[in-house]
Amino acid sequence: MTYGRGRPVGERPEGDPARTVRSSGYVPRGRVGAGVVRGRGFREMAEATSSGRAGILRFVVFALGLAAAVVVLLLTVGAPLLGDTVYGFATSRPESMRWPFVAGIVEERLGSDLTAPGGTDPTEVRYTVVSGATATQVGEELEDVGLLRDHVAFVYLVVTQDRSDAIEAGTYRLRATMTPQQILDALQRAPVKTVTISLREGLRIEQITAYLQTLPLETDTARFYELASHPPATLLADFPWLDIAEGGSLEGFLAPDTYEVWEDITPTGLVRLLVDNYRRQLGDDLLERIAQGDRTLYEIVTLASIVDKEAKLDEERPLIAGVFRNRLAKEMLLGADPTVIYAKDTIELSKLPLPDWVGYYFWIPVEVPLAEFAVPEELQGYQTYQTRGLPPGPICTPRVTSVEAAFAPDTSTGYLYFVAIPDESGAHAFAKTLEEHEANLAKYGYGS
Repeated sequence: MTYGRGRPVGERPEGDPARTVRSSGYVPRGRVGAGVVRGRGFREMAEATSSGRAGILRFVVFALGLAAAVVVLLLTVGAPLLGDTVYGFATSRPESMRWPFVAGIVEERLGSDLTAPGGTDPTEVRYTVVSGATATQVGEELEDVGLLRDHVAFVYLVVTQDRSDAIEAGTYRLRATMTPQQILDALQRAPVKTVTISLREGLRIEQITAYLQTLPLETDTARFYELASHPPATLLADFPWLDIAEGGSLEGFLAPDTYEVWEDITPTGLVRLLVDNYRRQLGDDLLERIAQGDRTLYEIVTLASIVDKEAKLDEERPLIAGVFRNRLAKEMLLGADPTVIYAKDTIELSKLPLPDWVGYYFWIPVEVPLAEFAVPEELQGYQTYQTRGLPPGPICTPRVTSVEAAFAPDTSTGYLYFVAIPDESGAHAFAKTLEEHEANLAKYGYGS
């Protein structure tokens, strides 16, 4: 019976080396033949082991290199991306700036914007914080008006210093030359308050000055009075439409109105405010008509100031202006009571320190016959019972209706006299002759 290739079991082919060593076919363990065979197995296993270790080493080196590359990539690309993400998150959620990690990134991104002023213009800017405004809203508005380079700098300081509750609604004094920290500090101080100034028609400069002293203003009222009564040429140059002679005052041109001003408004600022407003009240049309006429604005306002003190009813203003204009045309004495009272008040006020003007009663009638009331030479022009012509200047700021009446007086009636009717109507009785006037005086109970 054969297996395999037809050799009998146990039979070796000729030339088999084993047959030359031992015929039995058994090779003892440890002999050369067996050693050769086993030797080959160890060598192959050693080579495989050595190759595996080298592969692991190469993989470790590769992994370390890859990790280093990833770190480098994160540092060069990933870190900025991470920073952008954190910065964007912080600007949309400012409270996150309380976290040191976030605050550090925001501070780094802001750089010099955190400490540099918003600009170089030292001009004071009034900024109003509205009630309920957030730090972001305030910062954005401050950036819009040029007070900050980056609004996030303001938000960062507010959050990291926990000062959001210390900012009150109100108006503050700021400058572009202030740093973000200085702006925040300024917003911690009390805001500037506004003050209401209510000026009625017919006030003279001294009345306005006395009234200003009763208000919670930080303004130097003495300086205001000096500027209004003796305006420098540099100030008058800003109001060419006034046409005031050298040495003249701004009497008659300080507009009656209600004003809301800062408590620390400057004297010059207040004077400008009042004069500019009177220009607006008169309007371009009236000023143009006056400019085309034969009388100056100063002359018309002077007459209008007298009319304003005499007239109570708008419909009588042209008639009263006509009386004075008719008298001037006939070279009669003007005989205007208010001008003499103005002179009397001027004399009395000169005896009082400015603070005492607050308690002075203006426009109280003269107790002696007006024609007999003596005034110093510098005020003689206001004694219109003794001196002909218009007084040197206005005696108060007249309302626009009085200016209109002085510009277009009703002289057609020929009236030369008028007297107040002693009732509550405010009306006057007019006369063309002295006889008619005396009859009116008797009719309405006026003594001789």
